[in-house]
Amino acid sequence: MTAEQFADRHIGPGPDDERRMLDVVGHGSIDELMDAAIPEVIRWHGTLDLPAPATEREAIAELRAVAARNTVAVSMIGLGYHGTHTPAVIRRNVLENPAWYTAYTPYQPEISQGRLEALLNFQTMVTDLTGLATANASMLDEATAAAEAMTLARRASKSRSTVYVVDADALPQTVAVLAGRAEPLGIEVRVVDLAVEELPAEFFGLHLQYPGASGAVRDHAPLVDAAHAVGALVTVAADLLALTVLRAPGRIGVDIAAGTTQRFGVPMGFGGPHAGYLAVRAGLERMLPGRLVGVSRDAAGEPAYRLALQTREQHIRREKATSNICTAQVLLAVMAGMYAVYHGPDGLRRIADRTRSMALWLAAGLRAGGVEVVDGVFFDTVTAVVPGGAARVVAAARERGVNLRLVDADRVGVSCDETTTGAHLALVWEAFGVDPVVGDVEEALPAGLARDTDFLTHPVFRSHHSETAMLRYLRRLADFDYALDRGMIPLGSCTMKLNATTEMEPVTWPEFAHLHPFAPDEQTAGYRELIGQLEGWLAEVTGYDAVSVQPNAGSQGELAGLLAIRAYHRDRGDTHRDVCLIPSSAHGTNAASAVMAGMRVVVVACDADGNVDLVDLDAKIDKHRGALAAIMVTYPSTHGVYETGIASLCAKVHDAGGQVYVDGANLNALVGFAKPGRFGADVSHLNLHKTFCIPHGGGGPGVGPVAVRSHLAAYLPGDPSGARVQGAPAISAARYGSAGILPIPWAYLRMMGAAGLARATGVAVLAANYVAVRLREHFPVLYAGNKGLVAHECILDLRPLSKATGVSVDDVAKRLIDYGFHAPTMSFPVAGTLMVEPTESEDLAELDRFCDAMIAIRAEIDQVASGQWPAGDNPLANAPHTAAMVSADEWPHPYPRSVGAYPGGVDRAGKYWPPVRRVDGAYGDRNLMCSCPAPEAFEG
Repeated sequence: MTAEQFADRHIGPGPDDERRMLDVVGHGSIDELMDAAIPEVIRWHGTLDLPAPATEREAIAELRAVAARNTVAVSMIGLGYHGTHTPAVIRRNVLENPAWYTAYTPYQPEISQGRLEALLNFQTMVTDLTGLATANASMLDEATAAAEAMTLARRASKSRSTVYVVDADALPQTVAVLAGRAEPLGIEVRVVDLAVEELPAEFFGLHLQYPGASGAVRDHAPLVDAAHAVGALVTVAADLLALTVLRAPGRIGVDIAAGTTQRFGVPMGFGGPHAGYLAVRAGLERMLPGRLVGVSRDAAGEPAYRLALQTREQHIRREKATSNICTAQVLLAVMAGMYAVYHGPDGLRRIADRTRSMALWLAAGLRAGGVEVVDGVFFDTVTAVVPGGAARVVAAARERGVNLRLVDADRVGVSCDETTTGAHLALVWEAFGVDPVVGDVEEALPAGLARDTDFLTHPVFRSHHSETAMLRYLRRLADFDYALDRGMIPLGSCTMKLNATTEMEPVTWPEFAHLHPFAPDEQTAGYRELIGQLEGWLAEVTGYDAVSVQPNAGSQGELAGLLAIRAYHRDRGDTHRDVCLIPSSAHGTNAASAVMAGMRVVVVACDADGNVDLVDLDAKIDKHRGALAAIMVTYPSTHGVYETGIASLCAKVHDAGGQVYVDGANLNALVGFAKPGRFGADVSHLNLHKTFCIPHGGGGPGVGPVAVRSHLAAYLPGDPSGARVQGAPAISAARYGSAGILPIPWAYLRMMGAAGLARATGVAVLAANYVAVRLREHFPVLYAGNKGLVAHECILDLRPLSKATGVSVDDVAKRLIDYGFHAPTMSFPVAGTLMVEPTESEDLAELDRFCDAMIAIRAEIDQVASGQWPAGDNPLANAPHTAAMVSADEWPHPYPRSVGAYPGGVDRAGKYWPPVRRVDGAYGDRNLMCSCPAPEAFEG
């Protein structure tokens, strides 16, 4: 296989198809098209300095060599990361299954019922174990979940204090992230050793670890009561496996629970990706950040799932949003939830009991050998006291292939988990210099700390314990969904391109999957080499000088970039610079991130063509010149246009002393043709789950690296494990964020090479313009740039049609399901429109199938307009059509069943049938139910 052939496999249209598309668009070549579309002032005509492209086999061989430089030791470090056994049926049928990993966020619930049910299982698992009322559908990791809990407590607390108390036994990486998030918001994080110190007189929130980082399990009830007495809210960061045997936090009145579900079958992955969780008591559910799955009903009155309440809050409330989180860790949440489904409550208890027995056995052996073990109740972690000898013990264990935690010069932490064996304990005893004889050890938990409530009582957790049953359950849910393995997902701003199997394959290799993020450097040489190469390649592609892959979502990359700008100004004495200019067309997360970074948002208008209004920009700069910190601008614009004024915009902001943040959401339209770091930007975040092929996974995992020019490099995210750089707070729990999926973009860049990447960009822009030309006479294209060209996406304006006919953008989106498509992005960035991004991976036949479907839908709209079909009873108003609907004995509609079921061009043999009719979201918000409903709800 030649190097070019991988690019040919990634890019859908072949040379003949490209020629036909260029003829339609009216350009002689892709280079000619790009020269016409991209303003010459930013156009880059060089060749990316990347290695010559590798074949698929060569890339895998190189990754095998890199992986071999990692050492997979027995990890007994703990600190929120534990060994776990991923059931093979879940690994093969979820993590490695494109039906699950290529799905998009479930904004179209009718074609997302499978993953929505899986997420409802996850939420039910969390609420049952924590004893709280409502849990969301996952957070990014434990530390960021704890940070969201802190800001939630600030909003909900009646206390006027700015102090947030954190127990000294909290995970150190969580403390680091909390401190970083708190400072720009004017919150004082006060770390207190609550085992020996009193609570302060006033504070608005309290963070407790359960069990603590030391392993200690303490009765927190008195602390909870004391916090409530002064109007503070209490967050407990709880280990869900421990909660199968320990008292649920909800039993003592805790307000919020946060944590990670990593040890529920998700490998450590050198730090991620993992599904964090957040749960709240009754009364706080409408403040809960992130995504929330709820139960509603469809048009037939049948139960149906959908995202509830504040979904896409950032795009609605912008600078008034309470969180910048607009994504989740869906794929990992599905895995964790299915781990609970597969094992059930009894299986989870067995795993927890065995884990605790290993820790008890370990402690008994140490004591028998004369080693002091810190007294108290523990679950899986033992703290041993070796005066002056802790480093010696840790080194001795490392020589034996076991990693322990060096607490300080005198103490060693040892954590057991699902994978711990008696042989591992023997190695630890050897490292301590003891050779004990230990019999069976049993020690009941104290009555006040032992779990006293049942959990996972819903039948879903008690029905799928054989592999056959589990396999069929996973297949059933996957069949309910529409993912990229079925067909095109033409979502604007989201870049649903091919996630190649070769890119995905290394993710589950043990050398990448089973490393602890705090493992010694000598054991992670391969990982760090891969990350260093990836960061270097991303810097070359974007024109920046330094990159950090720590942010584990695009929103976190935004925050990291803005915090870098803030720290830069403060170091220069410009503490008064706190205004962030944001165009009205921007992604909603931009405004939310700016507020979280301690900035004041000032909106800049857009002109009639959708471009940033440079006259209004001048006015806003003049008004705020002394306080200007930054501007955040998306390029190409959120409207899908290469704005000609971008270089002038950058210069204006720089002249006023501000920094330029270019949102990298649309980088798929720039790679190989323009470099933000060279046309005036100072910082960008990049969406590796868009441009660089990490799959969306139903709404996560994501990676949002932050890239900066040299003057901001010192302010990239610090190491959350303790080596914090001045002015550079940690942005997530692990130094390299979701390192476990970084082999995916590495492989993409390695196999595409400079020419392949540029061709991918060119074909993406060609495809968008092809769709725009084909559909323009049927649906107006709202915005265009130079010579009527769009960038990698186009916005179809349905507002005139809706006004004339009553057919809504929702009707068109749902009717596309009948034609076998996921809808484009609805009503963003302009209400009543559809934003289409075809990507470079779709071939001409699929592009034409989509265009033909849209043209056919326009003809159906005309039939409504002419009165042939009633406005309230037509194929669009009733879409999508389920098999049950069209096969019912009665058919009261004025169009044939075949029109509803098999609109023109649909392959009858390969028809995708949505499992539910149109979902009533408002009903679900009025009747909030966010855990598994009783089976009776589905009868009939």
